[in-house]
Amino acid sequence: MNKSKLHFKLPQLGPAILVTAAFIGPGTVITASLAGANFGYALLWAILFSVLATIILQEMTARLGIVTGKGLGENIRANLKHPLLRALSILMVVSALIIGNAAYQGGNISGASLGLSALAGDLAISSQSINNQSINFWPLIIGSIAFFLLWRGSFKLVEKSLMVLVGLMSVAFLVTFLLTRPDIGALFSGLLLPVFPEGATLTIIALIGTTVVPYNLFLHAASVSQEWKHPEDLGKARKDLFIAIPVGGLISIAIVSTAAAAFFGKQIQLSSAADLAPALEPLFGEWAKVFMALGLFAAGISSAITAPLASAYALSGILNLNNQLNSLPFRIVWIVILLVGVTIASAGYRPVTVIWFAQVANGILLPIVCIFLLWLMNQPILKEHRNGTIQNILGFIVLAVTLVLSARSLMSAFGLL
Repeated sequence: MNKSKLHFKLPQLGPAILVTAAFIGPGTVITASLAGANFGYALLWAILFSVLATIILQEMTARLGIVTGKGLGENIRANLKHPLLRALSILMVVSALIIGNAAYQGGNISGASLGLSALAGDLAISSQSINNQSINFWPLIIGSIAFFLLWRGSFKLVEKSLMVLVGLMSVAFLVTFLLTRPDIGALFSGLLLPVFPEGATLTIIALIGTTVVPYNLFLHAASVSQEWKHPEDLGKARKDLFIAIPVGGLISIAIVSTAAAAFFGKQIQLSSAADLAPALEPLFGEWAKVFMALGLFAAGISSAITAPLASAYALSGILNLNNQLNSLPFRIVWIVILLVGVTIASAGYRPVTVIWFAQVANGILLPIVCIFLLWLMNQPILKEHRNGTIQNILGFIVLAVTLVLSARSLMSAFGLL
């Protein structure tokens, strides 16, 4: 009897796991690590806000996907009636999605490669190109794993694989958190009392920007429309969100706290996530290094699967293509994103350059998608499931924050801050 109940409940913990797997990527690990190393526990409140904002927006996409049976991209295309406005919107969304997700994919695969490299120690898997530039072959391994899972064309396989990876991330980062013995009092103070330390503005923006991402809105709306078919299932979708998204928040909190305990106020420099795993070993023992490297690998490969998937769902919807996982147009989109990501990671392009492109794309797309989403959530197509007053107020608060976030991100990317 218990086994039967467990089997019935497992599918309910699906689509939101994709969201968690997508936003807990190497970018989040890097940002959270630097936040903890540079500002201690002071910026944990920004993660709490990010989790709440993500739940607010993703709950709207869940309602949209279940009630209409369509993804966000399909709904934008179907409900924008003015030809010029629709064409401009489609062009802008498609451009930002391709540039942004390709850049993020390079970072995802690079991050997973760093984790594998740290676990492998002195085992180097590299070659030499014609111009004597070292080519790292870890990204090819990561890309092959992602390719295999996506090519199988099984949503359930992808979903269950990501459940395993999110579970692995959770264990790895939470064990590392316990091994570093953080200051629990300072942790709760940073979580509940918003402060703005000098020089922390861009880090706060980055913490929010790595959690509230536009690609997840497309991914979630499309995936819930496949998982659940009736408005009566909205309760299941909300339960799914309220479990999966806070798990991602706990992982981010664990990473910030680990870096704060290990590096804040100490004469140890942390310049990137690549420095985190080996730097933990002399301070807290070999296991801290192993678990952190394992978490970085899981974060990278889970996001390396979801980024191409999100691109394929978004572009298939907004361009009116077949959005089945085994259809040719759907596969072409994710294969292109995956190949670009592997190429970027293998060629060793500077992460700063990759992040710059992703930052610009995210800065342009995030508020636009939020505006589209809020507009759609008040349309007659949702009938009695349209946004209420409280939902609109919360949505517009998140939109205001995304506008500020985007403006500051773009100014930073172009050197104006």
